[in-house]
Amino acid sequence: MPHTPPAAHDPRLVQGRYRLLDLIGRGGMGEVWQARDESLGRRVAVKRLKPLGPSHDQSFIRVLRERFRREARVAAALQHRGITVVHDFGESDGSLFVAMELLDGRDLGRLLKDHEEHRLPIAEVEEIAEQTAKALAYAHAQGIVHRDLKPANIMRLTDGTVKICDFGIARLGHDIGFTSRLTGTGIAMGTPHYMSPEQIGGSEVDQRSDLYSLGCVLYEIATGVPPFDLDDAWAVLVGHRDTPPRPPRSLRPDMPEYLDRLILDLLAKQPEHRPHDAAELSHRIRVGRTMPASVQSAEDESASDAPRLPSWARGMTAGHQAMSTEPGATPPDDTREISRQWTSGQTPHPVRQPVPAGRQSATAEHLTPSPEALTTLTGRHNAGLSLGRLGRWAEAGEVHRAVAAEREHLLGPDHPDTLASRYEVAFTLSRTGRPADALIEHTHVARSREQLLGPDHPDTLAARQEMAYVLGQLGRHFEAHEVYTSVLAARERTMGSDHPDTLRCRHNLAFNLSRLGRLEDSYRMACDVAAARARVLGPAHPDTLVTRYEVAYALGQLGRWPEALQTYREVAEARAQALGSDHPDTLGARYEVGISLGRLGRSTEALQLYRDLIDDRTRVHGPAHPETLRARHGLGVNLGRLGRWEEALAESRDVYAIRESALGPDHPDTLVSRREVAVGLGWLGRWADALTEYRRVAAARERVLGADHPDTLASRNDEAHCLEQLGRGEEAVELYRQVAALRRQGHSA
Repeated sequence: MPHTPPAAHDPRLVQGRYRLLDLIGRGGMGEVWQARDESLGRRVAVKRLKPLGPSHDQSFIRVLRERFRREARVAAALQHRGITVVHDFGESDGSLFVAMELLDGRDLGRLLKDHEEHRLPIAEVEEIAEQTAKALAYAHAQGIVHRDLKPANIMRLTDGTVKICDFGIARLGHDIGFTSRLTGTGIAMGTPHYMSPEQIGGSEVDQRSDLYSLGCVLYEIATGVPPFDLDDAWAVLVGHRDTPPRPPRSLRPDMPEYLDRLILDLLAKQPEHRPHDAAELSHRIRVGRTMPASVQSAEDESASDAPRLPSWARGMTAGHQAMSTEPGATPPDDTREISRQWTSGQTPHPVRQPVPAGRQSATAEHLTPSPEALTTLTGRHNAGLSLGRLGRWAEAGEVHRAVAAEREHLLGPDHPDTLASRYEVAFTLSRTGRPADALIEHTHVARSREQLLGPDHPDTLAARQEMAYVLGQLGRHFEAHEVYTSVLAARERTMGSDHPDTLRCRHNLAFNLSRLGRLEDSYRMACDVAAARARVLGPAHPDTLVTRYEVAYALGQLGRWPEALQTYREVAEARAQALGSDHPDTLGARYEVGISLGRLGRSTEALQLYRDLIDDRTRVHGPAHPETLRARHGLGVNLGRLGRWEEALAESRDVYAIRESALGPDHPDTLVSRREVAVGLGWLGRWADALTEYRRVAAARERVLGADHPDTLASRNDEAHCLEQLGRGEEAVELYRQVAALRRQGHSA
């Protein structure tokens, strides 16, 4: 029988079905082809992402493929005239692909380039705005947010239909790393001209983020330039976050007033100040297009005088504003130990705050700060907040100290803005390992605000709540409990039991109760707060998940590890959905899943979890990051539990060496790793070597923590056990007695 050679591979036939015909476009994330669906005989567009080659980590590729399938299913489920239809998706020759309807038209970016004035006629802007709003309203009603709206993702067809493209698909390019890279600061620097402030800040994103991005698109197609037209990507991001946009009518005088107002509303820094949803946006456009210009003008004037606040926000703190704009306005204060917000970036008016008689400094009496000086200080204050947001606390502290000194000189020591800067100084101190200094600052701010604003003012309570937080850092949990209880009573009295600030205080109180050993009380309060946050904020809100995480911790402390494991897993899954699989909070919950598995004796499962987590942590944060090392420490512990002590010892030594180099020999994490080295040596029968390591750990803890600290006493017990194993029983007994005496002394004190 004659041999039939195998058919040659056809690189232009995708998954044996889609024949690539003409290249439509090429970008950083891959290519778009016009293709023929051989099965159905129709023309389609095929988007192929760049191949996933050997340079990519395999665990990363697994995550990407799963996310790709999820995003493509979401996109395929959308059926609306204004949204591109997705026909198929899959993987072929190592490339992920999507087959979608072939559109006859041009995207808005190309329309702008082709137009003589590089901007579109007002009638076209209105039509694009209304059609896009309707498509977004449909998608948002399905619970789907685009997150990457920009001119390149909105098409106008030859028949005038406007379609949104790439629901969920364009973001996959960011994961592969072709359309954007993460800088060392952690800010996505892909196409920053259309990113909402909450996207830049890493906050929770909902449909209002799409409305902001649409506002950026409409601004550009109407004026010819994006709202923040700067060359430097970081400057663009700061503009979105802090700078009010120039009204588009100042660049396009023929723009209707209603459209100018609408675009500015879409570009509000705070999501709650934007139109509530795309349906409202569509209605406003439809009404505006039919309304006479004289009526538009009158309505705009009326609207400009009215406060644009959501009904639910009445009675809430105003948020983290950099400067006061009127007497009694709320200065920066957000109690950010749970969830932090970006500043509104509003430019202040040069209004002096009233200061109680007898408390005004001589300097403040004679100086009238210029608006320029106050605006400059606002910008520097915001820069400090941005540095803190990026975790660069030491640099943020330097900025806030300088601003505090200048504000005190210009405004006086008790001016709300001066106190706001000192609050930020204290906040950075608590995040850079100086809780004692932070307590001094927070105490001063709390007392000054109490005299200036009253004991129940939200800003006074925020400072006192930070006092309690720092007291907890110092191990003074009973004092922290008293302050938290007092603040909570005031918050419930003035704000109500379901206000987010009240719930944040109750969360902290639950956390502190566990540190006081009141585990049942901590568990019950955490459960109550989690239920309330789920009701008020939603079950997938980051703050809700933080409290559920605390519920899991309390369950573990109570020895209820099966329930703790289940709760940690639910939190990890919810965070992956809400924040992404690589978000630090998601990875943190996965780590706790590993802890729970180990506690339940399921070390084989824990071992695999830690290996995957180490791969993800290394890819996201690097091999020497503290959280990567934590995962490696967990791996070593579970190797030991499985009796694989040679491997456990090697892992522990490696982690110890890196921690000693990066953190110092006396850092608590370094000492934990050193103790794990001693444990491994003991299990391998090398008791003399183990004794040396145990003694070094005990000496370091005594030097840093004191002779009667529980960790020091635990190390002395380890040392005594080692002496027993070496046959030095008398020395062991004497050391046990010393430890017992120090414990009794500590309890009596």
